[in-house]
Amino acid sequence: MDAIQQAFVVESRELLQMMEDNLLQMESSGGDAETINAIFRAAHTIKGGAGVIECKFIVEFTHVLENVLDEMRSGTIAPSPELIEVLLACSDQLDALVGCVESETEPGEEVGKASASLRERLQQFLGKPAAASRDVVVSEPAVHVSGGGEMDTDNWHLSLRFGRDVLRKGMDPASFLRYLMELGEIVNLVTLPDAMPDANEMDPESCYLGFEISYKSDAGKSRIESVFDFVRDDCVIHIWPPHSKLADFISSIETLPEDSMRLGEILIKCGALTQAELEQALNTQSDRVGSASTQPKIGDVLVKQGAVTPEVVEAAAVKQSKVAEKKTLESQLIRVQAAKLDQLIDLVGEMVIASAGANMLAHRSGEAALVESTSVISMLVEQIRDSALQLRMVQIGETFTRFQRVVRDTSHELGKDIELVISGSEAELDKSVVEKLGDPLMHLVRNALDHGIESPEERVAKGKPARGTLRLNAYHESGSIAIEIIDDGAGIDREKILAKGRERGLVAANQTLSDSEIYNLLFEPGFSTAEKITNISGRGVGLDVVKRGIIALRGSVEVESREGAGSTFRIRLPLTLAIIDGFLVGVGKAAYVIPLGTVVECIELTEKDRADTANRQYINLRGGVLPFVRLREQFEVAEPGGKRENIVVVQYGGQKIGLVVDELMGEFQTVIKPLGSIFKHIKGIGGSTILGSGEVALILDVQSLVTLATAQQNRAQTAEAIRV
Repeated sequence: MDAIQQAFVVESRELLQMMEDNLLQMESSGGDAETINAIFRAAHTIKGGAGVIECKFIVEFTHVLENVLDEMRSGTIAPSPELIEVLLACSDQLDALVGCVESETEPGEEVGKASASLRERLQQFLGKPAAASRDVVVSEPAVHVSGGGEMDTDNWHLSLRFGRDVLRKGMDPASFLRYLMELGEIVNLVTLPDAMPDANEMDPESCYLGFEISYKSDAGKSRIESVFDFVRDDCVIHIWPPHSKLADFISSIETLPEDSMRLGEILIKCGALTQAELEQALNTQSDRVGSASTQPKIGDVLVKQGAVTPEVVEAAAVKQSKVAEKKTLESQLIRVQAAKLDQLIDLVGEMVIASAGANMLAHRSGEAALVESTSVISMLVEQIRDSALQLRMVQIGETFTRFQRVVRDTSHELGKDIELVISGSEAELDKSVVEKLGDPLMHLVRNALDHGIESPEERVAKGKPARGTLRLNAYHESGSIAIEIIDDGAGIDREKILAKGRERGLVAANQTLSDSEIYNLLFEPGFSTAEKITNISGRGVGLDVVKRGIIALRGSVEVESREGAGSTFRIRLPLTLAIIDGFLVGVGKAAYVIPLGTVVECIELTEKDRADTANRQYINLRGGVLPFVRLREQFEVAEPGGKRENIVVVQYGGQKIGLVVDELMGEFQTVIKPLGSIFKHIKGIGGSTILGSGEVALILDVQSLVTLATAQQNRAQTAEAIRV
């Protein structure tokens, strides 16, 4: 795909998302003129781009869509729920057509039929215009004539004052009026005798005539003005457009290309101003240069001359400012292919490793100047690393916003009334994580809509509002990001899940499980408590896929629920999958890296503590119980332990545990290297990295170690309770 096509695809996808957002806003809270104009501009821009790359099937489809949107702008067609439904379907169809451009294929038979069907549905709205909706206000500025009165008819208004020398130059004012009748119809003509002198002062060769004309014509302003080209310099001519034409001028201004233009150029482009009128205004403006007063704005001059109305000038000024703002924004942004960013991150990672090696050799040499120099390099490398990673960070809000359409369509399909509430949309995480997060979130959102939130009738019977609420929330926590899917539905039936687990042999008959362990059964393959199969759920496929996808991103998912009050699915993910700040520890001859964001504190394990904990896996930390994991035992390190041990206190998901290590080696910039599939069964390891010495260090998976320590502590407490 060449560069122009690629740019068209990227821009079209952004415009379609904007179109969908505006349509959903119109459906929920009603749309104003700006919302309708934004939808029209999106469709118009896509059509224009498709014309540039000569993509006829998009141009043909968008043409009818553009006609309907144009009628909506004028208020002829109401933006009813039925129309919005069709427009959303058109947005989806355009996305499919853009996909054909991206894959460089012609639309198949099914896509072609869908396009034809939607065009027919759009034509029905064009054939049966409705009254303007009360929710949509499209204002039409009134046109004021020279006398200050408002026009009563939807016709052009011509105000003519012929010069005194017109007759001397062989021109007949009546001939101009006759020529006007060839371009249209003179609906009303009033002859103005106010310039006529007394009979004894009258010059038979001078012209004293003036006319006010109501004129009906499809011709443009420039064409009408050209009738008077021969007498333009000797006459005063003002031409005001009809009501509808004025709206057309404003619409034309809004749909002009996003090019940098002066105010006068915009007015000429839209047809509201002629070149002669602009030149006259510029001459008037230049006459004021050097005077004591401030030079007037060209728009004010044009309005004062009666060349255009204030409303059209205002629309042109708004257009001009929007183009300027967009150009300024575009000058601050640059599109970069994701592959190039990935390559940059890989190179930065290698630079981090090389910098660590140079720093280590400098310390070994004992050269103070060399150590200082490598320290400065390490600091700069760290800044480059942070800046490079920031390039790939995107806000989660864009992903959340896409679920507005999902919630709308699914709730309609299920016959439910559900509101989506988004918070924390400014939280950022790595683009590579966002791309892989879409499917797991989709499963959880659809599950909440189907299983979680009840029907309006059930909710009212329980004393709840008929409208259900689904919340998407995100926030940063301990070097990771937490994403919550919260519903105010019926909650999870704990006993029903437990019974299903025992039925499938996942839980022993006499086995006691905690709430979290019971809820974790939902993520078992094929597990479902749905009593009937629907298009959305009930086949036992979904939550196990969610958990596999989240684990693949080195994350976790947990469930909280209160029966009758709703449920919360909470996903925790690392901010990036590339480079992290780590804390290096040693156990025997092996080195391990703990993600620095999870480290709370480090304490030394005294001789008394070592003796007390010989047969238990927890210590008393300032009056609280802190379970711990001995990494020597966990990873079966063969070397004998030293005389000193330390505990690194880490936190994940609101839970704290201790990791018992031999040596604390300090902070370390960690380039994450994935482990091969042969090591996937090892608990507590999340990856590897290369040290400055060239040795390999393993990166600890704090999440699984927290789960392990917590489970050990629960088993120990249960056993102690049984003994008592």
